[in-house]
Amino acid sequence: MSNIVKGAFILTLASFLSKFLGMIYVIPFNALVGETGGTLFSFAYTPYSIFISLSTVGIPVAVSKFVSKYNSLGDFETGFKMFRIASKIMAITGIVAFLVLFFSAEWLAHWMITSDDPVGITVEDVTFVTKMVSFALLIIPVMSISRGFFQGYETMKPTAISQVIEQIIRILFILVGAFVIIKVMGGSVVAAVGFSTFAAFIGALASCIVLFIYWKKTKPSINEKLQMQQKSYDVSTKELLVELFRYAGPFILVGLAIPLYQLVDQFTFERAMVAAGLEEIWELAYAVINYYGHKIVIIPMTIATGLSLSLLPTLTKSFTQNNRELLNNQINQALQIVFVLVIPAAVGMAILSNETYGALYGLNDIAGPLLAWYSPVVLLFGLFSVSAAILQGINEQRFAVVSLLAGLLVKILLNAQLIHWFGAKGAIFGTALASGIAVFLNLIHIKKSIHFSYMQLFKRTLLILIFTSIMAIAVWIVKLVLEFIIPAETRINVIIHLMVGVMVGGGVYLYLAQTSTLLERILGKRVSIDLIRRKRNR
Repeated sequence: MSNIVKGAFILTLASFLSKFLGMIYVIPFNALVGETGGTLFSFAYTPYSIFISLSTVGIPVAVSKFVSKYNSLGDFETGFKMFRIASKIMAITGIVAFLVLFFSAEWLAHWMITSDDPVGITVEDVTFVTKMVSFALLIIPVMSISRGFFQGYETMKPTAISQVIEQIIRILFILVGAFVIIKVMGGSVVAAVGFSTFAAFIGALASCIVLFIYWKKTKPSINEKLQMQQKSYDVSTKELLVELFRYAGPFILVGLAIPLYQLVDQFTFERAMVAAGLEEIWELAYAVINYYGHKIVIIPMTIATGLSLSLLPTLTKSFTQNNRELLNNQINQALQIVFVLVIPAAVGMAILSNETYGALYGLNDIAGPLLAWYSPVVLLFGLFSVSAAILQGINEQRFAVVSLLAGLLVKILLNAQLIHWFGAKGAIFGTALASGIAVFLNLIHIKKSIHFSYMQLFKRTLLILIFTSIMAIAVWIVKLVLEFIIPAETRINVIIHLMVGVMVGGGVYLYLAQTSTLLERILGKRVSIDLIRRKRNR
């Protein structure tokens, strides 16, 4: 198995577990706080996510890139020096970000809730939960720089394990806290959500402990490499800072793609829905698109997240060593992995949208169709993540900002009008347009920069689409048959529909992909065989 696949699978497994847990916990969380609580939670987390990216200014990814670069040149000392400098910068920016978000919470809330007589959520509610989540900014930037350093050494386990532990502790804190506040103490949904957002701080502390343990274990190995080093580029602190920000600066916005799209929704969704006469359902629709439904949709993207994190050091090494053949193969493999796994997942989720939302959160006539429209957008999210990582690996990271801003401008200009025309799903159309434009521009620039050919990707994508179409037909037939036998009128029946549909769809697609050797060609022989064996043993 190639290094890119090994690294991708480690981070993808961790990311999948993290996202899966992040989806599963919202089932009891939804039962405790409902759609209003989910919308309020999302209102706090979106600006928080943006401040996380602003406080780190792309430095963890840049550290990963340059530690890998200098290590490949035999200069371990310079990479370690950059890590120390970046850690100090992250400590400062984390404190500044906390102060800014905490004291601007009320101002932001006034922009999000604009109705004179708001239905449900008030400015005071949004202010409170935003202040509670801001405390996590004090430690997450420093934590993220440690993950970037380990990834620069192509060691993915510290990032993977700390990520899972962080999510587990955070979720336990959320659910126990919300249950105690609402069921035991008889408190309000707002208090429970505020306590839940503070869980980000507790989870980050747990992650820091895990990373510190790994640091203690790997420090002797790092010291040994430093002592054996024979060549040093003797880069000054000033030169390191210039180099660090030259590559990290353009990625201030790249990590913000999804949060920025959601922020546009926060500033436009409520007022556009009210203007369209849909004020009674805006909280439910917003919760589906930007919280409960988003938790489901984002799971297939975990493969892209894992790739974008593990891809960068490997691509950087190939690009630095001017090994263009290997570089092209790595880019092809990265994009094909996204297509072969995300396309069928997105299509299957769209077909089974009513069953998926109904099984997890309860039957809802509005939520299912919205989830169906939102599901295909996950492919664009994944492609943007991976294409942005590729651009950074080939020193073209500045263009990723251009493409993101182009898409974001479309979202800003059209979002309110699309909501007015199409209702809640107009926000989904706006996000699809924005991310689609960004992906298209990224892929074109990659082609021009390194003369990359998409011919192999195009051919295999056609095969993937054929297999996905056959899978979709099989799932539709299963749905029709099940509807005659056990109508989807109760939650139990819906769960049965979902389980059978997933098993049939997944089985058909995996069988076609394996027997045609598609999985073997994209993932490698050992990986594809292991996947099928695990499937058969279930």
